[in-house]
Amino acid sequence: MLPLHSEVARAVGDCRRRLRQSVPMTGRGLDAEGWIAREGALSRVPAAFAGVVEAARARIADSFDDGRLHSAYIYGSIPRGTATPGLSDLDLLVALHTEPTEADRTAATRIEQALDESFTQIDGVGVLLFSARTLLSELERHDLGFFVACLCTPLLGDDLADHLPRYRPTPLLARETNGDLSLALPGWRRQAAAAHTDQQRKALSRLVARRIVRTGFTLVMPRWGGWTSDLTESAEAFGLHYPERAGQMRRAAVIGRTPSTVPGALRELIDDLGPWLAAEYATVHGEKAVRP
Repeated sequence: MLPLHSEVARAVGDCRRRLRQSVPMTGRGLDAEGWIAREGALSRVPAAFAGVVEAARARIADSFDDGRLHSAYIYGSIPRGTATPGLSDLDLLVALHTEPTEADRTAATRIEQALDESFTQIDGVGVLLFSARTLLSELERHDLGFFVACLCTPLLGDDLADHLPRYRPTPLLARETNGDLSLALPGWRRQAAAAHTDQQRKALSRLVARRIVRTGFTLVMPRWGGWTSDLTESAEAFGLHYPERAGQMRRAAVIGRTPSTVPGALRELIDDLGPWLAAEYATVHGEKAVRP
């Protein structure tokens, strides 16, 4: 049973929803009161991707039609309105009433494959699976909770953001969103060593570059005083505070949009910029709370 299931809670949720929708946006991803604004909306989905989004909605509903589905969301460039046909991927989050099972993960994989094969507009599909309880947990309040409340656009079901707080660009948010880069580096090195095809190198370089750029941005986010998911803007914000590493971060942003097959590009990210960034992050913000 989720918390806040009462008439009072529903009223609070309705109030929060109206606030999120009614407070006008200002610069740097904040609303007029200084809270990080939800960055996407179904109304911003480009026309070329409208059919993709509707198909995703239908497949999720069909795949989890046994009462397990709590809600579903779309995030990334498509709901932000910046997607490019043939280049952008489709990112989805599914929240279940209970912890995901192997059957649920198999269903998610089938959704990914079916949508990717059906639409040339998208280059890859990813479905994240979590329980609603995990997404609302205190441990995830400033990581997955923030992700749902500010970076995800509701697609199906009751919006979990109604049960989450509003967020500011604080050091706590920085620590809990990206304070674990050091944990990812060893796995990336193993994947890079095992990557023997251009397709494998492109997929890995895209993943690594995007993570590093976003980590670089959240490193400076409290000083920059706002939020952005745009890779170019993120790199530029980082460069204002770390000019000696600005060129590397700009190159990472380019790779995040146009993946590279050059092994040297991956080495720069994984063996130079990544380790430096992880160490600087730990010094400035500390390390992310340990997950079970």
